[in-house]
Amino acid sequence: MKQMIIHSEPEILQLALMEDGILVEYASERSPEQSVAGSFYKGRIVNVVPGMQAAFVDIGLRKNAFLYVDDILHPHLEKQPKNKPPISELLSTGQEMVVQVVKESRGGKGARVTTHYSLPGRFMVYMPESGYVAVSKKISREAERTRLKVLGESLKQGNEGIIMRTVTENETSEAIRGDLEWLRKLWNRIGEQARKHQAPSLLHRESGIVQRFIRDAFDPGRDELVVDRASEAQAINDYLEMLVPGSRPCARIYGSSEPIFQAFGVKEQLKAAFSRQVALPDGGTIVLDQTEALTVIDVNTAKYTGGSNLEETVTRTNISAAREIARLLRLRDIGGIIIVDFIDMIEENSRAQVLQAMEEGISKDRTKCVVLGWTKLGLLEMTRKQARESLADPFQRTCRTCGGTGIL
Repeated sequence: MKQMIIHSEPEILQLALMEDGILVEYASERSPEQSVAGSFYKGRIVNVVPGMQAAFVDIGLRKNAFLYVDDILHPHLEKQPKNKPPISELLSTGQEMVVQVVKESRGGKGARVTTHYSLPGRFMVYMPESGYVAVSKKISREAERTRLKVLGESLKQGNEGIIMRTVTENETSEAIRGDLEWLRKLWNRIGEQARKHQAPSLLHRESGIVQRFIRDAFDPGRDELVVDRASEAQAINDYLEMLVPGSRPCARIYGSSEPIFQAFGVKEQLKAAFSRQVALPDGGTIVLDQTEALTVIDVNTAKYTGGSNLEETVTRTNISAAREIARLLRLRDIGGIIIVDFIDMIEENSRAQVLQAMEEGISKDRTKCVVLGWTKLGLLEMTRKQARESLADPFQRTCRTCGGTGIL
């Protein structure tokens, strides 16, 4: 069972997602306006850079957004020209266009934007101009995949595109159709705003963290939601009624004097998970170092004494580490390139077991994560999509003496 624990204060809102008592996701928000990923803007092209096949777009933020040529061409690779046209043939300075933020600004870089628009709903991701229907890979039954594909083809109009989400499995056609109609209305409102306003202007802001988590990760019939503020509970129940008409109010108000994160064990787990060195259940440790370019993770045996066979001991530690790393990537929302230095293994079968453990771990992650495999040096390469800054970033501080960074 999943539990969504929400701690609400006037200046900050924190959310923790627990699975069988284990903390797997965490998010905080001082203001919904801080995050721009997923939001739609009407922007103006301020500079076209042919050498980069990119353009810079003024969308009203402190830094201009970055638009790459691939984000202008058709979203389906098969429908793109074999030879990409020069971006100067596609865009011109002063041109106004609707863009969607796909990646937050970070460091000295502005936000990345696209014209491959997508609007996530409860049961689907609606893509108004992509022209294809797809079904989540996590739905494995072929008969159900076929049903959803046929349903999607019958529902879509014109050049619309639909991706059926995992929660559509065994869902009624009426509920899925209702979700699509709601998303169509939202897209039409965005179009109306674009016609009314000049660039740069905000057309639609993506939902806050609570609404996103409820939409993407919460099952009103099975999961538990606990919040320590009555007004927030009412807002959640209202949102659920809009998202899933007829659903019962499920936000439970926490009334104890003990802080909610402490009562549910969130505080202790959060502190351990955001340390540079994280202990494994069976005695090993993993060390996480984040840099501008990538995240490096080192696995150590530490005090683990599992068995007399060295290869067996190492493999068990590495499997335990793989599962924990998958959880920490999700919990800390680490994205980009990730390199894992597991303890050296001799047998190919041992590596296969560790790889399988990692694949199983990331299969629970809602964010796209890809394991690329082993390098010649025995390192595991993987990538994880990053739309927002890592949760550790706001806590990083640079040392004035050595220039290094750390979490305070």
